[in-house]
Amino acid sequence: MALLAAHAQSVRWWWLAISLLASVLAAEIPAQAKIQDYQVKAVFLFNFTQFVGWPSGAFADAHKPLVIGVLGDDPFGAYLDETVRGETVDSRPLVVRRYRRAEDVDAQVLFISGSEAGRLEQDVARLKDRSILTVSDIDGFLQRGGMVHFVTENDRVRLRINVDVAKAAGLTISSKLLRVSEVITAEKE
Repeated sequence: MALLAAHAQSVRWWWLAISLLASVLAAEIPAQAKIQDYQVKAVFLFNFTQFVGWPSGAFADAHKPLVIGVLGDDPFGAYLDETVRGETVDSRPLVVRRYRRAEDVDAQVLFISGSEAGRLEQDVARLKDRSILTVSDIDGFLQRGGMVHFVTENDRVRLRINVDVAKAAGLTISSKLLRVSEVITAEKE
């Protein structure tokens, strides 16, 4: 069993290394730049699970997995699934789920896809009273009630975090994550 687990870990790291190499080689190709961008964002989504605290009521029981969800069209492909496969946070397995409607969301981290831009305010309103870390790269996301905004500047993905909205949802964001982000508060909007 240990040999099988070691092999699976080896295959996973090999896949990540190949993916990283492919994304670096593809960086010169504009069509591939978007794929590389979403590979970086997938890793960020995984890392958020380690630097955000949820209230005890965010999970139905101690064995429920921590869910990273995607609302709308999935720009990650299999890369998000590969990033979290076999990972755990606080003894909870990580899983990825995709949703078509905000009212169906049962996740702790939710990436709201660009395909939801036309109904973003309604989606955010449906999620407002729940302990869900909302993340997107839609323009104006923080001003429209979102928590974490991916911004690409000089070919690098940057984070902007609305700490007031996260706090209102009962989420605790680690100072380690805040240090590498631009923190937005009600006064800075």
